[in-house]
Amino acid sequence: MMRPLPPLFRPSIPMSHGLGDREAAILREIVEEYVETGEPIGSQTLAQRLQPSLSPATIRNVMADLARAGLLFSPHVSAGRLPTEKGVRLFVDGLLQFSSLTEEDRASIDSRLDIHGRSYQDILSEASSLLSGLSSAAGLVLAPKSDATLKHIEFVALGPGRVLVILVGSDGQVENRIIETPPGVPPSALVEAGNYLNSRLGDMTLGNLRERVRTEMDASRHELDALTASVIESGLATWDADGGTLFVKGQGKLLADITEIERLTTIRMLFDHLETQETMLQLLQLADASEGVRIYIGRESGMFGMSGVSMIVAPARNEAQKIVGAIGVIGPTRLNYGRIVPVVDYTARMVGRLLG
Repeated sequence: MMRPLPPLFRPSIPMSHGLGDREAAILREIVEEYVETGEPIGSQTLAQRLQPSLSPATIRNVMADLARAGLLFSPHVSAGRLPTEKGVRLFVDGLLQFSSLTEEDRASIDSRLDIHGRSYQDILSEASSLLSGLSSAAGLVLAPKSDATLKHIEFVALGPGRVLVILVGSDGQVENRIIETPPGVPPSALVEAGNYLNSRLGDMTLGNLRERVRTEMDASRHELDALTASVIESGLATWDADGGTLFVKGQGKLLADITEIERLTTIRMLFDHLETQETMLQLLQLADASEGVRIYIGRESGMFGMSGVSMIVAPARNEAQKIVGAIGVIGPTRLNYGRIVPVVDYTARMVGRLLG
């Protein structure tokens, strides 16, 4: 059974935000229309939807008050109103009703994250894909750099100039990377490279092994065949800059329905940010500071410094409550928060259980 959402996500009494029932109802309708269509809504349409009904003139007065409070704005002179990021935040904090995860969604997540016969990386990649599919936004899955000791390293030829590096941790996690090698590397060089590293594993983490091997190779490079040494260096270097493994799937969905050049530039900047090491560290920090799912609207996360983007993130924790990753969704401000929060929550707990 899904655990209760943290206090941040339990709808509070609208008056706690300084809004009366009428103002809260109008703001809710405007934000829900924005989330569904992205379009502004006018007083005539609102008058038809609201129960009990209000006159268009009364609704216009309330909308003007909400605009003065910084909760609404008008994209055009004669258009209806759209929520500001402040308005979306108030809606999320106090007016949004969160849906329960359906049995169909739960079964879909369970089956797609089935660990049987799959590598650690495959599970994380699949998790980011399913988050993207269920949210219609980009799915983010980040696993921090493992501090487990190593059990085995193997090099497998894939074709001319391409080799698969298989790294098995003592905790059972398996990571695979493909490296480029000089042409003409014989199978014997791959075997020798694997033997060389495995003979030095002991109780070492990847960082420890890398440091030891580099020191030894600098001191006695003549003892190794040049091609073997090249394979070893390339194999270790592929994990060199890792502060973790970040999977981002569904970036193309962020480009859907974008026509304004300014908005397109914002999304391209976001893509650049997602590829940086700093972003991975910040994601882990945000997850570490959260007991459950958190919603960041616009610049609130401090990560991207841009408006028009929202992020929903949750920590993936193992049975000992240690963080083993961060799970999230990033997309436009008009994300379907009520639908996505339960999905992120359940996926984070599933990934935490699988990686724990």
